Amino acid sequence: MGKRAIKLIATDMDGTLLDSKGRLNPEFFSVFEGLKDKGIMYVAASGRQYYNLLKLFNSVKDDIMFVAENGTYVVFRSQELLVVDIPVNEAHKVIREVRGIEGAFPVLCGKSKAYIENDMPEFVKQARTYYERCDLVPDLLEITDDRFLKIGVYDFGGSSINSYPVLQHFNDSLKVVVSGQNWLDVSHQSANKGNALRFIQDYLSIKVEECMAFGDQMNDAEMLQAVSNSYAMANSAEELKCFARYTAPSNDENGVLRIIRNFILK
Repeated sequence: MGKRAIKLIATDMDGTLLDSKGRLNPEFFSVFEGLKDKGIMYVAASGRQYYNLLKLFNSVKDDIMFVAENGTYVVFRSQELLVVDIPVNEAHKVIREVRGIEGAFPVLCGKSKAYIENDMPEFVKQARTYYERCDLVPDLLEITDDRFLKIGVYDFGGSSINSYPVLQHFNDSLKVVVSGQNWLDVSHQSANKGNALRFIQDYLSIKVEECMAFGDQMNDAEMLQAVSNSYAMANSAEELKCFARYTAPSNDENGVLRIIRNFILK
């Protein structure tokens, strides 16, 4: 760890702070109070919807910074600080292509809510796990009265081997990233957790050396590069580990909380 005192800690959610069943350890809140006492800003950085994160951290929502939808939406104390959306026509191109991938289903992630067009029970269950506000609609292409932060893709065949090879050509104009074993996200080319974190660093006048971050998937790579004290979880995707300076115990071993307690709150 760097010699400079830590002033900001950012963590991914799924596979990082949350355990493999998607649960937040209740001990987080005592750790959070310890960080707050030291004047350290906590940033919840996730591919999840803002309203989902808000529910997860409801009791401390006014004291943390939210980076939602993979860096496309930054909110602090109910104030929107950053919105990076994609044009409607670009979103429609992605949706049309996802429709042609067997086992893959699109989630149109608007600023106000998410939209799905398939009512398969298992897909609906997955979508509503990560998107607190989620409407089932007849046709995603008919939704035009929202700002589109990203297209999420739930892929029963595995996002890295099934949908990514088909959608990766969109990297010419957008950003396509695997965000979980079954999830893939398509967003604005400049949108990622790293750029969102750099925005927050400027907003709070915090230096790179004063920041710590934790992640487990490739959608966390830029965030780990935006800090001096970067941790890949032991359960991380192998390709992510080269972006981190350190390794934390796995999410099921409460790796994030253990590192914070041992190095920040000790």
